[in-house]
Amino acid sequence: MDYIMALAILGIALILISKRSKDSLHMVQLEEYNSDNYKKWVQNNKERAYSFEKNTYPVKKPLVFTQRATRLYTANIVISGLLILLPILMYVIFDQLLIFIPILLVAFLVYRYQPDTMLLSNMLMVPVERSINQGFYDSAQKKIKTREDLKVVGITGSFGKTSTKFIIGTILQEKYNVLNTPESYNTPMGLSKVINNELNNEHEVFVAEMGAREIGEIKEVAELCQPNIGIITSIGPVHIETFKNIDNIMKTKYELIEELPADGVAIFNYDNEHLKKLADKTFKEKLLYGLEDIENLDIYADDIVVSELGSTFTLRDKKGNSISCTTKLLGKHNIYNILAGACAAISLGMTFEEISKGISKIEPIPHRLNIIDSGTGVIVIDDAFNSNPIGTKAALDVISQFKEGRKIIVTPGMVELGAMEEEANKEFGVNIGKVCDYAILVGEKRTKPIYEGLMEANFNPANIFIVNNLDEATGELGKITRPKDVVLFENDLPDNYNE
Repeated sequence: MDYIMALAILGIALILISKRSKDSLHMVQLEEYNSDNYKKWVQNNKERAYSFEKNTYPVKKPLVFTQRATRLYTANIVISGLLILLPILMYVIFDQLLIFIPILLVAFLVYRYQPDTMLLSNMLMVPVERSINQGFYDSAQKKIKTREDLKVVGITGSFGKTSTKFIIGTILQEKYNVLNTPESYNTPMGLSKVINNELNNEHEVFVAEMGAREIGEIKEVAELCQPNIGIITSIGPVHIETFKNIDNIMKTKYELIEELPADGVAIFNYDNEHLKKLADKTFKEKLLYGLEDIENLDIYADDIVVSELGSTFTLRDKKGNSISCTTKLLGKHNIYNILAGACAAISLGMTFEEISKGISKIEPIPHRLNIIDSGTGVIVIDDAFNSNPIGTKAALDVISQFKEGRKIIVTPGMVELGAMEEEANKEFGVNIGKVCDYAILVGEKRTKPIYEGLMEANFNPANIFIVNNLDEATGELGKITRPKDVVLFENDLPDNYNE
């Protein structure tokens, strides 16, 4: 009877743990299963991590039970169960009557410290995941190597790479059967999944976005995808917490160019000061694009007219070829991304006419400065995917093009900028003060530097609203907006960020 009671306690505990552990699993997934990053998150968010109350934070990117998440979830349940079994086994081994208080205590502690058991489970699963991942990686790499006819375009950069990827895919489809990596699939496992499951013999071009947070990660994905063409869109202070400095970012992004074959083509945004240095030391075939220093560029744009409806410009090359182009994309910065696409197209033998036709078909990319019809006469611009110092300036430049209505920004500021984060957000506040009429700041502590920047710009304090989340921000918008106002949603922090 005692053993039945003990097993009943175990069963009830595991049912409760199976529910509670999902919050921890979600955070591990958001931290890309990196134990160090997850541990840091727990240390910085102890109240949230260990709370017994149901998580009420609005979820932007919900937990997805991928095969890896399911394996980790199962491992955590098993490990939790084994920990609760320990006192039961002790009594069995020593042939004593079961005492339920120690069993209940251990069950409570395992339930209470689920964030820690999840960390332990994730660490123990590393060898298993490494073996599984290597199998997927090897299979994908072999598939790529057998396709000698396939052209692979690799894209990396501190920002702009996802937009550039979709732009390139649209332009190249004027001539080729193209496979684009979806959304932000830019890791070895994400790319392996696309190659193994979606790449087929009908595809003539594979466009692969390549992301990294540490030195060596671009080399790993480049060895997987075997690119013939390598594009670096930009270099700036993104993921500076893991890279530590700009030099490490430059070194990592340049791994793509180093992995190109001898007959590969390297494409650089020559207006970026860091990329200019990398381009100048590159002796492989290269194409340089930009809007400045045009005598040194292979591809450039001029006669640029940017409005709230998109842009028109003339695409030119150093041989004297030119063609008029029109795009629905907002902002001058998107012309850089289009120029990168034009370079890729030219390297694959496309004509200016084909390129211009492709440019006209490019659709705005969700959460990257695309206009949403609110149905109220208020213009809403969604730039919520992420944010960085250059991106915020580009977004503010876009809304400054709107001639009618007041300009309102909703933002929690920028993250992952390391030691420069506070100063960058303060400068962001100054820039907001030059363009916007109202500012809705999400998170009092996090947005304090933005508030200071606004005050430095002599912004009217009565036009600043500080809220706790996007729901409250929406409530404030409902009170102040009127037809023809322009509302910019700039950045939306992931679920693992909060006050």
